[in-house]
Amino acid sequence: MLQDKDIVNDYLNGLNASLKNYAGYISEANNPGLRQTLINLRNGDESRQRTVYSYATQHGFYKPPQAATQQEIQQVQSELSAGQ
Repeated sequence: MLQDKDIVNDYLNGLNASLKNYAGYISEANNPGLRQTLINLRNGDESRQRTVYSYATQHGFYKPPQAATQQEIQQVQSELSAGQ
């Protein structure tokens, strides 16, 4: 029998995979109506992902990685700015 943690993590993984796929579909959609529909679907999944993520962290089902330090953030910003 599946535990709540397993169900939540499975759903969260599915939402994350879905969000990655939408990026490709949206970028390749030539029809404006289809593109907007895909954007709306992606936005709904983003909202659900945030809700499930919050639930998972509140119940200890998911432990996010340690937050980046300010120095690490500045380094990434510098590298990205230099590449523009």
